[in-house]
Amino acid sequence: MSPRRLGSLMCALALCACRQDMHDQPRYESFERSAFFADGRSARPQVEGTVARGELDLDPWLTTGRANGEAAAEFPFPITAEVLARGRERYDAFCAVCHDRLGYGLGPVVRRGVKQPPSLHAERLRAAPPGYLFDVITNGFGAMFDLREQIAPRDRWAIVAHVRVLQRSQSATLADVPPAERARLAEELK
Repeated sequence: MSPRRLGSLMCALALCACRQDMHDQPRYESFERSAFFADGRSARPQVEGTVARGELDLDPWLTTGRANGEAAAEFPFPITAEVLARGRERYDAFCAVCHDRLGYGLGPVVRRGVKQPPSLHAERLRAAPPGYLFDVITNGFGAMFDLREQIAPRDRWAIVAHVRVLQRSQSATLADVPPAERARLAEELK
């Protein structure tokens, strides 16, 4: 055998022998027992007094929807056109499947047999403070599951702002239109 072929064969054998499978690393599966720790658990509890990244709650009004122990009557930040646009986008992604895009509770999954949620235009929900709606999105209510892990707190407030717009839009009268716009509408209807 030529030295060149022998060298190639040796390299090929060396490369096969050095194979490392990353899936065979020493690690523990979730909740697997461990002899290393006295309590037999492989997962360690959070160290007392520490806060996980992203879980520091400096503004309970923003993260819980409560002010002074009650459902907040005001939003924790100004509602702008950008906030409303974000609220509409998040509502369409997370809420419209059950509540439909106008908030009447006739979304596609309801038409396929899921229990119908209440209309967001019901008087009790129109009168509810924004913090109540935020709390329902956060913690769920009745058949509605909680969305705290799926939707960030600012986005939950944006959804509540969009719901308020939906509620107002579906019961608006001509008196709700600003005078300048009312005049423009009158001209268009002529």
